[in-house]
Amino acid sequence: MSPGSVVTPGDVLDVRVRAVASSGAGVADLPDGRVVFVHRTAPDDRATVRLTRLRTRWATARLERVCEPGASRVEPPCRLYEECGGCTLQHLDYPEQLAWKSRFLTDALQRIGKVSVSAPTVAPSPATLRYRNRVTFTLRRHGDGSVVAGFHGLGEPDDLVDVHGECLLPEAPILSAWRGLRSHWGVGAGALPGGNELKITLRSTDDGVVLFVKGGHGSWHAPGLLDAVPELVSVWHQPFGAKTAQLAVGSQAFDGWMGDRYPVAGRAFLQVNREAAEGMSERVLAQAPAEAGTCVDGYCGAGVFGRALAQHGWSVTGVELEPEATAAARARAPAGFRVVQGRMEERLEELLPVELVILNPPRTGVHERVAEALTRRPPRRIVYLSCDPATLARDIARLGPGYRITHLEAFDLFPQTAHVETLAVLDHASESG
Repeated sequence: MSPGSVVTPGDVLDVRVRAVASSGAGVADLPDGRVVFVHRTAPDDRATVRLTRLRTRWATARLERVCEPGASRVEPPCRLYEECGGCTLQHLDYPEQLAWKSRFLTDALQRIGKVSVSAPTVAPSPATLRYRNRVTFTLRRHGDGSVVAGFHGLGEPDDLVDVHGECLLPEAPILSAWRGLRSHWGVGAGALPGGNELKITLRSTDDGVVLFVKGGHGSWHAPGLLDAVPELVSVWHQPFGAKTAQLAVGSQAFDGWMGDRYPVAGRAFLQVNREAAEGMSERVLAQAPAEAGTCVDGYCGAGVFGRALAQHGWSVTGVELEPEATAAARARAPAGFRVVQGRMEERLEELLPVELVILNPPRTGVHERVAEALTRRPPRRIVYLSCDPATLARDIARLGPGYRITHLEAFDLFPQTAHVETLAVLDHASESG
């Protein structure tokens, strides 16, 4: 097809892949000048693709065949990889995955945040497979009585890929519990709550696996599952429109991460890659000023950072929205660490001024009211731990010229995916000179 040719959905054509997008899709150019995104392609691949969607400036396509593989392409180890949307980078060798994650970060900071930084090295995960201590599956019941339970399909979020025990990312106890659960939930998954769709989360702790079922309705026999699946130590349920409740417990479930023990409830947030997260958390704490002072630990979860700082003389107030996580943070909290429940944007103003603010928000980043409060009553330092370069860049732009990045690190907590964790230290102009 010659340059400038008209292309339409369904066309099959050859492309040369030149980059990787932050979604994990390969990036190539169409003859008409549009950029095309193609999952499962690697840099320098020459590939045959079929166009699936056309927009004014970009398009998407499905990989038909790799004609000439790029140097970084490897055989993906998971047999579900071709159809499953859970991973996006298994076809790239690991050093290449890390290199592109660093570029995702710097590109976002420059394009969205208007900040130019040197590309940081991404600290590798100690394990590239079997690293997840928490996995969420979607279970869907069909009208014919069949059940499909697994992950959403690649590029087809309405489709589910049935996962029995093939996934290579969960820790071994989770996979064992998942196989046991599937074996004992009965016809039509009748041992679980009723309803067309459920979210099933399994979390591995030091003492066993916690089961959390979200959605559904009606009574179900959770103790029976606890007896049938030996890996399970407790079962939690959040029906539609109701609060989370613990339905069965075999022995008290705790998580021993970071040298402390916290009660693990159904929705309390903890990082899913234990080994990588431990090193990252140490780096976060190392960014606190040497002289102890006052701190707000925003989106604090179970309070890992706030607890550690309090033990070193800081006066810390944690802010957490989820009741279960708040309870976990308050359990046996050290002197100097207290937790208030609520939204960060609603509680922060009353807690300022402080010397240090730690931000560890969800993928959506911080609310604009948080940035406004931090510019009105600025702390000396903001330590921002981000799981999305785009929202990090947006939030840094919102903070304005009063802050500048004085330290930047990146960590790979999610090998085989396009996600990257970033630690950014922002000092106020009055402190950084």
